[in-house]
Amino acid sequence: MDRAMGHLLMLWVAAGMCYTTFGASAWSVSNFLVTGPKAYLTYATSVALGAQTGMEECKFQFAWERWNCPEHAVQFSTHNRLRGATRESSFLHAIRSAGVMYTITKNCSMGDFENCGCDGSKNGKTGGHGWIWGGCSDNVEFGERISRLFMDSLEKGKDARALMNLHNNRAGRLAVRASMKRTCKCHGISGSCSIQTCWLQLADFREMGDYLKSKYDRALKIELDKRQLRAGNRAEGRWAPTETFLPSAEAELVFLEDSPDYCSRNASLGIYGTEGRECLQNARGASRWERRSCGRLCTECGLQVEERKTEAVSSCNCNFKWCCTVKCGQCRRIVNRYYCIRPAGSGRPRDAVVSAYDPSILDEENHELIVIFCYTVSLGPAWNA
Repeated sequence: MDRAMGHLLMLWVAAGMCYTTFGASAWSVSNFLVTGPKAYLTYATSVALGAQTGMEECKFQFAWERWNCPEHAVQFSTHNRLRGATRESSFLHAIRSAGVMYTITKNCSMGDFENCGCDGSKNGKTGGHGWIWGGCSDNVEFGERISRLFMDSLEKGKDARALMNLHNNRAGRLAVRASMKRTCKCHGISGSCSIQTCWLQLADFREMGDYLKSKYDRALKIELDKRQLRAGNRAEGRWAPTETFLPSAEAELVFLEDSPDYCSRNASLGIYGTEGRECLQNARGASRWERRSCGRLCTECGLQVEERKTEAVSSCNCNFKWCCTVKCGQCRRIVNRYYCIRPAGSGRPRDAVVSAYDPSILDEENHELIVIFCYTVSLGPAWNA
């Protein structure tokens, strides 16, 4: 498989949908690859699912940030005239590249591909005192190769943005490698564990998301001449990563442009703003960063925090009936939710009765249906989360 053949497949995957790099039309996963050798068709579904995995993790990591990894972010990051070179773009490229590598590697180890299986290159060799390599190590070499083929082939230019994206794609793949953990099984008489057989296994993808989020928080800004930010293949926009990045920075995320504040809506940049966003206040198990989200999303963006009384409906008092059903009652409780709104007088009236039923609103932690049913209470702009 070479890079030239990869250019036949210039497709970008987002949330189970594929966008051509030369247009904005969406393709279903079943139409993911319509040209190229049969080998590419083998990996099409896994690549699509991997990119989807990356997008879902991006949404989780940025759920309480001003930029919350919207679905359309992929389109804005891949079209030349719309592409940004921000810190957020660096994370987006890294997490999707990691997602594709992770999924391909897992599918490979499970035997989903005829030409790929476990990595047994170390099997039988002594790894350390009291243990040897064996078992089914995840084949990250294969996963990395397929991820690089599909994701890197999208960057046709050698301008600053393209090379930044290639660097961050690689940083995402390195994050997958960094997650590998040694798993061992004991052998010996009566479980004495006199010797162990060990193999390398991928960690849960959440760990990779956490790892890349920490890289995002301390991403490196590369200072370049503004002419080098132009998209395309113009000579003045060409530069070599080896001339710009230190070898020690290969696993770091890099960006070229400062991010906007993401408070206000800007359709041309694909920014929705924070008005209408939910924030957390005294939520169970929430981190300090999450508990401060109302201040970050609302107050600091010139918005007020609105408290909405909601009714949570959940299953309770469940009983097993022979045979074989479980019957449950329904329990209701009032919970408070908080949203960012415009100050009174600058938009629709506040303190109005809300009557709405949306079965799509689900409390993921408690699997409870949330029904907005009663009045809302506005909190002043000085409210601090």
